[in-house]
Amino acid sequence: MAAADASNPSADLVRWAVRDFEGMLIGYAANLTGDLEMARDVVQDTFIKLHVQDPCRLDGPGLKAWLFTVCRNRALDLLLRNRRLVSLEDSPMDHLPDTAPAPDARAAEMDETALVLNFLRRLSTNQAEVLRLKFQHDLSYQEIADITGLSATNVGFLIHTGLKKLRVLLAPEAAACA
Repeated sequence: MAAADASNPSADLVRWAVRDFEGMLIGYAANLTGDLEMARDVVQDTFIKLHVQDPCRLDGPGLKAWLFTVCRNRALDLLLRNRRLVSLEDSPMDHLPDTAPAPDARAAEMDETALVLNFLRRLSTNQAEVLRLKFQHDLSYQEIADITGLSATNVGFLIHTGLKKLRVLLAPEAAACA
């Protein structure tokens, strides 16, 4: 974090966290809720909760895991309150524009991404969530464990079995392209 203003370190921490984590958190919340506007509300609530925390306690490597944990809990609370089921069939994240430089490369990458996301939907909810946290948000096994409430060993197992299943599912596609 940049040198904090001594007058309000909590506000400085929130500004820094918004700058560095807002996009990741919105994407994560959108995957959980299936609703981009609800995801934005969840992330806003997450940053409000951060503002009332002791900045000395959270400033550092634990902040990212803390933010994802609060975001996940808030999203699940809202889903329970609204009694809505999360549909992995049509995630808002599946429709974000890609920034590939050339149209043909973009089309090929979108086809590959759609294929992987299609196969990701065939995994269990836990497997899909830990794979997204690991590979989309670059979280460690321990950070994922802290966020999901699973053990780090269980996270590793879910990632291993999820990747193994994805390899089996993608093998016919890879053979068809060869």
